[in-house]
Amino acid sequence: MNDPLATAYREALRAMEIKGPRALHTTAAFLADDATVVTTDASLRAYLVAADPNDVLRKELAIRLATWDAADDAQWIEGTDPHTAARRDRVASLLRVDDKTAVFLAERFPIATSTFTVIDAPWDPWYADRTDDGQGFYWDHYSRYLAEKSGFDGDAIAALDAATTSVVERLADPTRSERHQAKGLVVGYVQSGKTANFTGVIAKAIDAGYRLVIVLTGSTVLLRTQTQRRLDMELVGRENLLRGISEDDTESFDYHDDPDWLAGKFLRHGVQPSGVGHPDIIRLTTREVDYNSLLQGIAALDFDRRDPRKPYFHPDNLIPTPARLVVMKKNGQVLRKLVKDLGKITARLGEIPALVIDDESDQASPNTSNPRKWKEDQKERTSINRLIGELLTLLPRAQYVGYTATPFANVFIDPSDAEDIFPKDFIIALDQPSGYMGAKEFHDFDGNTNRTFANSRVATHVRYLPDDDAEDDPSLSRALDAFVLTGAVKLYRESQGLGPFRHHTMLVHEGMKRSVHREQATVLRDLWQAAGYYSPASANRLRAIYEGDLLPVSRAVAPDLPMPDRYEDLAPYLARAVRRIGETGDPVLVVNSEPALERAKEQVNFDKLSVWRILVGGNKLSRGFTVEGLTVSYYRRMTKQQDTLMQMGRWFGFRGGYRDLVRLYITPTLHEAFEAGCLDEESFRGELRRYAMPIGGRPQVTPACIPPLVAQHLSWLKPTATNKMYNTVLTERRSPGTPIEPRCYPSDEALIRRNTEAFAPVLHAASQEAHLHGGSGEWDYRAFVGSISHQLLVAALGSLWLAMPDYLTPDLRWLSSLTPDQIDRWVVIFPQQVGGATRRRILGHAPTSVFARTRPRRDYYSTLSEVDHRRPISLIKIGVPEIGDETANRLVGTRTGTVMVYPTVDRPNDRSAKAVPGEPGDELRSDKVTLAFRLVAPVTAIGEDRRLVTFSTIDGSLDHEAIIDRSR
Repeated sequence: MNDPLATAYREALRAMEIKGPRALHTTAAFLADDATVVTTDASLRAYLVAADPNDVLRKELAIRLATWDAADDAQWIEGTDPHTAARRDRVASLLRVDDKTAVFLAERFPIATSTFTVIDAPWDPWYADRTDDGQGFYWDHYSRYLAEKSGFDGDAIAALDAATTSVVERLADPTRSERHQAKGLVVGYVQSGKTANFTGVIAKAIDAGYRLVIVLTGSTVLLRTQTQRRLDMELVGRENLLRGISEDDTESFDYHDDPDWLAGKFLRHGVQPSGVGHPDIIRLTTREVDYNSLLQGIAALDFDRRDPRKPYFHPDNLIPTPARLVVMKKNGQVLRKLVKDLGKITARLGEIPALVIDDESDQASPNTSNPRKWKEDQKERTSINRLIGELLTLLPRAQYVGYTATPFANVFIDPSDAEDIFPKDFIIALDQPSGYMGAKEFHDFDGNTNRTFANSRVATHVRYLPDDDAEDDPSLSRALDAFVLTGAVKLYRESQGLGPFRHHTMLVHEGMKRSVHREQATVLRDLWQAAGYYSPASANRLRAIYEGDLLPVSRAVAPDLPMPDRYEDLAPYLARAVRRIGETGDPVLVVNSEPALERAKEQVNFDKLSVWRILVGGNKLSRGFTVEGLTVSYYRRMTKQQDTLMQMGRWFGFRGGYRDLVRLYITPTLHEAFEAGCLDEESFRGELRRYAMPIGGRPQVTPACIPPLVAQHLSWLKPTATNKMYNTVLTERRSPGTPIEPRCYPSDEALIRRNTEAFAPVLHAASQEAHLHGGSGEWDYRAFVGSISHQLLVAALGSLWLAMPDYLTPDLRWLSSLTPDQIDRWVVIFPQQVGGATRRRILGHAPTSVFARTRPRRDYYSTLSEVDHRRPISLIKIGVPEIGDETANRLVGTRTGTVMVYPTVDRPNDRSAKAVPGEPGDELRSDKVTLAFRLVAPVTAIGEDRRLVTFSTIDGSLDHEAIIDRSR
C-alpha cells in the first residue's frame, strides 16, 4: 500500500531505530507529506485491522516492537527485562498510545521470544554501542528487502535480527587494538534459512567495520553460484553491482539477462553507499566466476589507509574503505589461489578486520575424530582443513563462523586440529522456523499405533518402498503419477488465486554413481512415455491416487487450501501440467558431474527458468543446494553416516501453499535411519537449550564442555587422538522434572536377560492394577502400578548394561546423591494396551502388556514411550495425587518420582508376523524382552546450586581450554 497514513507511520518508526520508542502519533504527523493525514490511536488501529499479513507497515511495526522487546542495555528500558510484559508496557508508554491501542498491539504482535539457544565462553560487549551510531546501512536495507520482497513476516525478521546480533556481538570489535580471533558455530536445520542468517551477519559486520568477507560455500559449482546470486540480490544491491558498468553489457555484467534483475527484484540502496558515508561492497567473485588469482597483482585486495599515521583498523581508515566480498567453493585449488594472493600482502593483513563464513562447515572443513568419515575425499578434506588454517593464520583479525545443520563433525573436531576451527567462543542453535518442514514432519515419535491422515505425519507424507528394489515394483510409476497430479493441483490453486508456483520438481536419488543416474534417467523417460497421460487409459490409475491419497490427505491436514472435490474437476489441469513438465522435450534432468553435462552446461537454473522437471542426481543435489518446488521425492540411497544422510534430505524446507502435497517415497529401513538421526539431533538441541540458562550469572556449559556432553548420545563419535585430549569430563547430569529415556538397549540375548533380571525389583513392585485417568480426558488407560524405594531403583539402574556403557553414568551420580528431602520413593507404572492379545508373563509377574518397537540400528530403539501414557507424570513430579483412581493416587507424594516401564520386543521384519511372540498369558523368555523405561524425578530433586549439569576438568589450571596436550 502507498497509503499516506502508512507512509507517515513507517517514517516515524524508522526515525526511532537508533534512539528507541518515542511519541508515535506526533512523530508520524510531523513526518507526513500530506498535512491532511490524521495520526491517532483510532486511525492506526483501523488501518492495522484492515491490513493483510504482508502489509509493509504491519511488518515494520512487528519488527520494531520485537526489537524493543529484546533490547537489553538501551537507556530507555529503565530496568525492564527483555521479552516481558513490563518491557512492552514501557514501550507503549514511550510511544504514548492509549490503553486500547496498547492492548491491541499486544494481541496483534505478541511479545517476541528467543528463537535460538546460545552456549558461549566469556566475551567483551562492544556491539550495542556501535548500533547507536547510525551505521546500520546494510542491515537496514537487507531487513527491508526481506519484508518487502521475500515474504518474511515481521516476527521472522525480528527473530533474524536478534539471532544475527547474537552472532556479531560475540565477534571481536573490528576497531580494537588487540588482535582476537573468535570462532563460533551456528546450527540450523537443513534448508531452513541459514543463508538468511549469515547474510544478516555479513550486513551487520560490514556496518560495524569488517572490510574483508570470505564466504566458503559447499564443494559444488551449483551451491557457490546459488549463494553468490543470493548475496548479490539481497545484500550487495544494484549500485554496488553496476559500479559504472552498463547493465546492458553482456560481457561485463553477469545479471544482464536475469529475470529477477529485469523485473526490479534486486535490492536498491537508492544511492551509492560511499556517497552517503557508508562503504561500498566490491565483489572479487561473480555469479559465473569463482575466485581467480587477481590479474592486476593484488590491487583488488589492497586496503589503503586514508590516514597513514593510524592503523588500518582505526575508524578514520575503516569507515571510508570499501568492503571486499569473496564467495568461493571449498576447493583446494581455489583456496590456494586466495591464500597465495593474501600472502603477498602479509605486512598489512594484521590490520584488516576480516570475517570468514563457512557454509556447510561440517563438510570438508574439519578433520573429525571419526576415522571413517569422508573416505572418498580424505585427501581433499585434509587439504581444505589445512588451507583454512593458513587463511586464519594470515588474517589474525579474522573471525570464523561456521554454519551447518549437522553439527557433530564440528563439535567433535579432531583435537589435533582444534586450534583451527573448533567453535571455542560460541555455539548458537537456531530454532525451527515457522512454516518449515523438517525431519520431524516425516516421522511419528509418540509411539501411538492408531494412525490416520489427521494425526500421523507418516500417513500424510510417507509412502513406503520395498527394501529389495524388485524389478516389477510399480512404486516409481506411482511416484511419477503423484508428481503429475500434484503439479495439476498447483495449477488449479493458481487459478483460485494461490501461488504462483514457479517451480515444480521431483527428486530421484538412488545412488552417487553417474552410471546409476544414467540408468535411472532412462527408466524414467521410458515410464513417462508409457504413462499415457494424454490417454483416457490413465484416468482410472490417476483417479485412484487422487481420491485415495491426495484428496483425503489435503482435506485432513489443509482444509483451507483449494482442492477439487472430484478427479474430473482436476482433469483439465492435468494436461497443462504434463505439457509444462515435458515442454523442453525431456522431462528428466540429470544433475551430476558428468563431463558431457558440464560441457553442455545443462544444470538446474532456478534463477532464470521456471523448472518443472524430474531431477536425477546424487551429491550435487545435496549439501546446501536448494531444490526449488520439490514436491515428490523418491529416495533409496543408504549411507552409514548420520550427517551425510540428513543432508541428503532435500525434501526438508519451506513448502508454502503445497505442504499437504509433499510425498516421500522411501524404504522402511531408510526411513527408520532418518528417524534415528532426527532423534539424535533433537537430543543434542534439547541438551543445549536445557543447559543454556546461566546459574548465578555464570554459564552452566561453555563450548569446551560440548564434546563430552554430546558423546553420551553418539558413542561412535568419541574423540581419538594420541597426543591431545578433551579437557572436560561430564560429572553429573541433573534432570529434576525432565525425562530420562534411554533408547540404546543391547540386542544380544545374554545382555537382554541380564538387564531384565536386574530390573526384576521394579517389575514386581508393580503388583496392583489401576485405572489412570484425568486432565479432562487427556489420559485414560489401565496400568499395573506400585512403588519402589529410591535405593532399590538406583541399584537396579546401576546394574543395567546399555549399548552405550557410559550413557547413564552422569545421571546415576546425580540420583545417588539425592537425599530423602529431595526424593523419597518412585511410582512404578506399566501401561496396559486395550485387550489382552499382547499380555505375557515376565519373570512370573501377572500377564502384562508387551510392546513391539522398531530398531533402526542394531542396539537402538527409535520410539518407546507413548504420549498419552506420559501425561500423569506432569502431576506426579509436582506431587499432585490426581492421576486416576484411589489405588494410583495413594502412591503420589510431594517428593515422588516416576518410572514408566515398557516391556519391549523387537518388531519383526516380516510385517505379517505376530508382533509379540507366544500366546496371551504365556511366559515370555527373559532374553526376549527388554524392560525399557522413562524416568522422571520430582522437581524437588535439585541441589542448592540449582545447576543442571556439572563438569570437571582434567587440567584445572586450564579451566577454559577445550583441548589439552597430555604429553606436557
